[in-house]
Order: sequence, then structure tokens, then C-alpha cells
Amino acid sequence: MVQFLYVIQILSGLFLILLVLLHSPKGDGMGGMMGSASQLFASQKTAEKGLNKVTYITGGIFILLTFLLGYGIIK
Repeated sequence: MVQFLYVIQILSGLFLILLVLLHSPKGDGMGGMMGSASQLFASQKTAEKGLNKVTYITGGIFILLTFLLGYGIIK
């Protein structure tokens, strides 16, 4: 059981790294100079919301497993 949770923790950590790298930068960059160019890509904002939800869930699983395994609650 503990080995399975360690595997889940490692996989969620790697997946969390991948999800964070997939997020777009918060600055507008060159799009901010062109006016409202960021409004043309409304579907990107929707995808970002979905990516945020998956990132929060994965982060929660990782933190929960870290506490459970770190404090020896599950043996």
C-alpha cells in the first residue's frame, strides 16, 4: 500500500511539473502593445481555466500524499 502511494506521489509530482510548464505567462507581452489582441483568443482563456483546475487538483493530491507519507499516518 505504501509503495503504491509513493508511486502515485512521484507521478503526481512529475505531472504537476508538466502542468506548470504548460501554463502561459501572465504578461501580455507584445499583445499588450497592440491593444486588445488578447481578446481574439477567448478559447485560450477557457483552456487556461481548465488547466488551472487540473493543476489545483494534482497539487492537492501531491500535498495530501506528502503529509500522509511524511508523518507516517499510513503504514
